[in-house]
Amino acid sequence: MRGLALALLMGLAGATLPAPAPARAPAPAPGPAAPVDAFPDVARAYWVEVNGSPLWAGGRDLRLPMASLAKLMTALLLAEEATLDDELVVSAAAARATGSRIGLRAGERMRASDLFDAMLVRSANDACRALADWHGGDLPRFVARMNARAAELGLRDTSFANACGHDAPGQASTVGDLAVLARAAMAEPRIAATVAKSRVEFRSPGGRDFKMDTTNALLQQFEGALGIKTGYTPGAGRCLVALARRGEDEVLVVMLHAPDRWWDTVALMELAFDHARRARARAPTP
Repeated sequence: MRGLALALLMGLAGATLPAPAPARAPAPAPGPAAPVDAFPDVARAYWVEVNGSPLWAGGRDLRLPMASLAKLMTALLLAEEATLDDELVVSAAAARATGSRIGLRAGERMRASDLFDAMLVRSANDACRALADWHGGDLPRFVARMNARAAELGLRDTSFANACGHDAPGQASTVGDLAVLARAAMAEPRIAATVAKSRVEFRSPGGRDFKMDTTNALLQQFEGALGIKTGYTPGAGRCLVALARRGEDEVLVVMLHAPDRWWDTVALMELAFDHARRARARAPTP
C-alpha cells in the first residue's frame, strides 16, 4: 500500500484520494462469527465489517491500547446523559492536559457543545478532560461510568483508566469491542453529525475564537466517508475507526497500531465495497 506521507500530501493538496491499486479480494469469511485474517500486515489488530457482519479481522483477541478511540465512550456518555447546551468552567486539570489540545485556560467558561466538537473533530485532550470533569464531577467518577457503560454494551475485553486515551495501565480494548462501541456511538445523532465535520469554528463566551480542522484525512477525500475517530499515542501507535456508506452498503474498519492507517484503510474499504457488490450480484432475485 502507498505510504502515509503520500496520503497526507494528497490531503494537503486538496486532491481526491485515488482508489488503491487493483487487487484480488480474498475469499469471504465463512460466517459472521469467523472473520478471515486476510491482511495480517496492515495493523497489529484490525476489523472490517460489511453491513454489520465481520468479514476480515486480525489480532481480534488482543487487548491493546486504543489511544483517542477512547473518546468515543466519553462522547457516548455525554450524548446520552449530558445537556450539551450548558456552559462549564474549565478545570485546572483540563488546562494542563497534554497531547492534542486547543489551548483551554483554567477557569474560563466554555459551551459544552463546542468542547464536544473539539474533542471529536480535533481530538483535543483539554476539551475532553474539561467535559469529563464537568459531567463526572471528577475524573475517577467519570471513568467509573465509562467502565459501567462498557459492561452494559457487552464490551468484555474493554477497560478504561482515563477519559481521553492516554497510555495507562488498564486502558485497553479489542478491535471487535471497538466496532461495537463505534456502532453505539454512531447511533447517537449528535455524535454522527459531529464526526462528519471537516472543520469547526466557534467563539467562547469570553470572546476567544477557535478554528480547527479534523484529524480524519478520509473525510471529503474518500467516497462515502462518514467519520468517525482517529488516535495516536506512543503505546497505541496510529489508530483509526472509519465508517463509509455507498448506496445500500456500509463498511466499518477498526485499526490498532497501524503503520499506514490511511492507505491501508482505503484499500480495505474498497475491497469490502467490492465484496458487497459481488455478493449482491450473486444473490438470487426474488
